[in-house]
Amino acid sequence: MQTTTSPTQTGVPAIPQYSRGMVLAVWAAAAVPMAVLAWVVAPAIAGDGASSRRFFITLLSALTFGLLWQAVLVVILLLRERRDPSWTNVRDRLWLRPPQTASRRGGRLWWWVLVYALALAALDMLPFGPSGPDGRNFGHFLESSAGQATFHHAWWLYALVAFELFLNTVIGEELLFRGLLLPRMGKAFGRADWIVNGVLFGVYHLHEPWVIPNAIATGFLTAGPSKRYRSSLMGIAIHSVESVFFLVVLLPMVIS
Repeated sequence: MQTTTSPTQTGVPAIPQYSRGMVLAVWAAAAVPMAVLAWVVAPAIAGDGASSRRFFITLLSALTFGLLWQAVLVVILLLRERRDPSWTNVRDRLWLRPPQTASRRGGRLWWWVLVYALALAALDMLPFGPSGPDGRNFGHFLESSAGQATFHHAWWLYALVAFELFLNTVIGEELLFRGLLLPRMGKAFGRADWIVNGVLFGVYHLHEPWVIPNAIATGFLTAGPSKRYRSSLMGIAIHSVESVFFLVVLLPMVIS
């Protein structure tokens, strides 16, 4: 890891900058465990000839552990920086602050979350990229009789999905890619740092490679505003709208 720091505003701590090798190392530390959990660990635990119900629950549990590891990875990398451990300092180093421009902070800038979230929703509704194998397509599983029976009155499973989505869009993927990596990529990639961040986010999805085209576009829609407003909360909010919508759609299946 390079020890050079990015320019800062008055009162905002300097953020250490990563080399390209370090950026790729952090990417691999997130992507490889997820791929191994999805393609090796989950099938091994579920067993040969496992029912779709058993396999999807096992896969969901495995990926939840992978996302939890990403939250731990953020903590480890922050500790390696040996900076002030106070919440105020950590918040600033992870861009966990309201969106801001030269003349405005927060306020109406939050409305941009809705704009980008609608763009993300439109992206998800378009037939963008391959659908993936039926045996690993969570949407197809939910549409099947086995999927509906699995979630019927299964509040514990609904809670697991909610926890997985929380890790996915708050303290897992988004915090790692937009909170940790993006602020540290400026020296290595210059003004294209948010573009590279979006591509890395997409290619990170080795655990479900058929979504990579969609995930790259999602990465742009979250990294762009996060960089523009120097706020990882923008990316977290935009991505979380998608998660909340999914939970709302899933709820009738649980209570029916």
